[in-house]
Amino acid sequence: MGFASQIKTLFRMFLLFTVLVAAALVSAITTIRLTVHGHQETMPNLVGRSAESAQRMASGLGLDFIVEGKYFSPGHPADQVISQEPPPGTRIKVGQHVHVLVSLGSPRAPIPDLVGASSRAAEITVVERGLTIGDVVAVHWQSAPEGEAADRNVVVAQEPPPSAEARSPAMNFLISLGPLTPAYECPNFVGKPLEEVRRVVQEAGFKVGEATTVPTTTAATGTILAQTPAPGSKIGQDATFVFQIAGPTESPTTPPANPSPGTPQTPGGIN
Repeated sequence: MGFASQIKTLFRMFLLFTVLVAAALVSAITTIRLTVHGHQETMPNLVGRSAESAQRMASGLGLDFIVEGKYFSPGHPADQVISQEPPPGTRIKVGQHVHVLVSLGSPRAPIPDLVGASSRAAEITVVERGLTIGDVVAVHWQSAPEGEAADRNVVVAQEPPPSAEARSPAMNFLISLGPLTPAYECPNFVGKPLEEVRRVVQEAGFKVGEATTVPTTTAATGTILAQTPAPGSKIGQDATFVFQIAGPTESPTTPPANPSPGTPQTPGGIN
């Protein structure tokens, strides 16, 4: 085979390769466009339909029907769709989510005033009125609405308030955990006399427990060596202090004196 024939063969192979690459590229672009733009539908208008009818329509288009919430709406009968997202006319793909709000109709009962009631009583009242319990948050509360100390497990605030027009059947409550107990930083009494510290602690309203004596020669008798609670810790008004104090060491027993070897002993102890 001559040189010219080899050139022609290589040129034909290159041309064939170029055509195959171009065909593959066109096919890939077409596939991507069909994937992105294919199987699209126009979002229908679901507002005004019953939730069941709207769900059937959405499912027929391959959409995922999601009820985001239910609200009182005097202008819409119960179980009717009152809003939707995406809005009607939007181009959507199969499998896309459609979110709706559904009406509960007109409020069936006025919102009760539950501030001051126990959390259990409030829960029972809400259920009896056909409402539901929403968010419940418990916090320390210094005073009740009337000014006195707020007890534990008592409603101190509610949403919506009694005079409000209910939009949602859920009632949210703020529950009292009682007044916040004050906390203090425990002082360091180590190295101080017990009697002085006892007077200071009791005058501050704290209790002092029984002190434990530890024999030692490193501190004066009655000096505090250790304490509970520890210095720097947080304590409440009901804290009780317990101390270890320095005590005297036991004196060694002095043995009786022995007589001198050269001193004669006489009967009866008379020399």
